[in-house]
Amino acid sequence: MSGSAVEAALAVERDVAPGRGLVPVLSRLAPLAGLAGLLALWYAAGLVLESVPAYAAFAGFAPGPALAAFRDLIATGEAWRAAGPSLARVGEGLAFAFLLGAPVGLLVGSSPLLERVLQPPFQLLRMISPLAWMPVAVLAFPSWNGAIVFLIAAAAIWPILFATAAGVKRVDPVWLTLARNLGAGRLGALRAIVVPAVTQDILTGLRLALGVAWIVLVPAEYLGVTSGLGYAINDARDTLSYDRLAALVLLIGLIGYALDAALGRLAARARWIPAT
Repeated sequence: MSGSAVEAALAVERDVAPGRGLVPVLSRLAPLAGLAGLLALWYAAGLVLESVPAYAAFAGFAPGPALAAFRDLIATGEAWRAAGPSLARVGEGLAFAFLLGAPVGLLVGSSPLLERVLQPPFQLLRMISPLAWMPVAVLAFPSWNGAIVFLIAAAAIWPILFATAAGVKRVDPVWLTLARNLGAGRLGALRAIVVPAVTQDILTGLRLALGVAWIVLVPAEYLGVTSGLGYAINDARDTLSYDRLAALVLLIGLIGYALDAALGRLAARARWIPAT
């Protein structure tokens, strides 16, 4: 390469380098920009509520009153008292969904015939709203808490099951053949190859299941319980405490965001690369 060509290439590299350096910074700032935009929309909506007489009764939804009520929720410990029972119910419902959905997903993904048999009924059941099972849950379980856990599990099982089955179908057949050639039986191949290979898919399904369960939680807690975030939302609505209601909505969003981020990080680290 001639000297002039080398100089031209270096000049181009110097011109591009600052732009490349900005990319990581902009990537880190992008989530903050999105949150700032959401806060700006909330502030604008609050101005509308305060300025229009017809909406004046709902001025508590504005950022000022809502954030003040949120601070009180944290300071008095009411936030933790409301969130604790809800987190316990979601955890229990997700545990039941995982213990049933992951094994069934492994079976469905490993057997084309079983998949053809179970796909229609599973898809039919998946499309039924979990809240439609509410009357059945109330009759079937002796306590309101058990009914809520059932509704959460009914909502969460499908993402786990289908994500697990999809992960099994993507396992490279070469690795299964290699395991059989080395003397591994079905259980050995399942333990050494399939489960590690689909762990990321299972965690991704669990992350999706968490989102669904967290959405179902609040209306499910409108049942006869006297604790939890859904109960607190209902109580704030009945007492017209709109600032407290908005603060509880913010609390639900923050907890859900934190749980989703934690599972997302866990799933990102669970990628399996077989040893060669």
